Amino acid sequence: MVKTHRHYLKIMMASLLTASVIAGSNTGVDAFHDGGVADCEGCHTMHNSYEGMSLTPTSAAGMTNVYLLKGSDPSSVCLNCHQRAGDIGPTAFHVSTADTDMPVGTPPRQLPPGGDFGWLKKNYTWIPSLGAAPLSSPGDSHGHNITAQDYGYFADAYKTTSPGGFFPAMNLGCTSCHDPHGKYRRFSDGSINTAGLPIKDSGSLASSPDPDLQQAVGVYRLLGGVGYYSKTLSPGFAFSFNPPAAVAPDNYNRSEAVTQTRVAYGAGMTDWCRNCHANIHTDAVPTPLKHPAGNSLESDIRDYYNRYIKDGDLTGIEANAYQSLVPFEVGTSNYATLKSIVTMTPTKGPSGTDGNPTVMCLSCHRAHASGWDGSMRWNNKTSKIVHNGSYSQEIDPFQPFGQGRNTLEAQKAYYDIPATNFAVEQNPLCFKCHASGGD
Repeated sequence: MVKTHRHYLKIMMASLLTASVIAGSNTGVDAFHDGGVADCEGCHTMHNSYEGMSLTPTSAAGMTNVYLLKGSDPSSVCLNCHQRAGDIGPTAFHVSTADTDMPVGTPPRQLPPGGDFGWLKKNYTWIPSLGAAPLSSPGDSHGHNITAQDYGYFADAYKTTSPGGFFPAMNLGCTSCHDPHGKYRRFSDGSINTAGLPIKDSGSLASSPDPDLQQAVGVYRLLGGVGYYSKTLSPGFAFSFNPPAAVAPDNYNRSEAVTQTRVAYGAGMTDWCRNCHANIHTDAVPTPLKHPAGNSLESDIRDYYNRYIKDGDLTGIEANAYQSLVPFEVGTSNYATLKSIVTMTPTKGPSGTDGNPTVMCLSCHRAHASGWDGSMRWNNKTSKIVHNGSYSQEIDPFQPFGQGRNTLEAQKAYYDIPATNFAVEQNPLCFKCHASGGD
């Protein structure tokens, strides 16, 4: 009788957990992953069935998905939860917009700091000037081209390996970066390992508990660390760097029309990206790819970042200088400092009092995808990101600036930040750090 009662309670708890995930609450998804491994049955099926139905077509009788997954491939399994058709706006942990929710002329709906993979399915063409040949911005150029067959995502049609590295594009998926079993954990001394104290919760959010002498917490966003490699590859692709120190706000997937979303990137982001992009922005590559990454922001750059509001306006102060389109690393692994920055409104610019601020890969790029080429946070293929007070010039016959995006798409690519926050004729946001031309 007791055993039956306990079994009933487990079923009820599992049902409530599923409901919370479907409802899209941050609490629900944290409960599912718990900062570490999720419920096995959330991703795998022991009998190749789900709710009484076969997971593979009848024409493939006797066949199962690889690793007994509830999807054709690992990324499709991730999107079983991280994409939902019918979302009317940004929803908690969703990172992809369904095709039916973004017809032609309609942008992807999710706004997590890493970006919405839906931009990979958006292709743009435009004519820059009278007599000029049409230009294009194919979806494949908008970010990391994950392979998720069940959701219409396929390998990059242009790149066969990771820029600056040798990671094969055909094997790129969610689990190329994120450890699906969440083995990596952070201890109270700041060290990271795959074994030891049990993981008690996520370590990614402002509300996440701190590790203690009895329990660890999960690393940032379940990222893989030293020794990690996707099971679709060999140990030769094992990572050399651990996940970065970073803290995200609890409400991280949201419009920035009124206030910005601040992720406190602490330290180690650039090194972690080098697990796959080892020779980008280093002395080992040609000059065009040698923008500093992982380097300290010099005092004059920090000062200019803090003073720069928009072209022609250098009246800013450190206390409210942060710009989510140009984030930076605080330069510390002190989680108390990072959590205090995340919850601070307004948020401050680079300060020598918090750490040693640095430029990082995510200062310019989004981790998943964006509305611009190269997964850029802003359009770096144009001389003006705002022209005549607008991100887009959709009613004009030529679009050297809006580049095929309509007003709604361009606005969403900037996370709903109003164009009026910038100058009527606004230069690219390189000038948030670099003085020449921006004043």
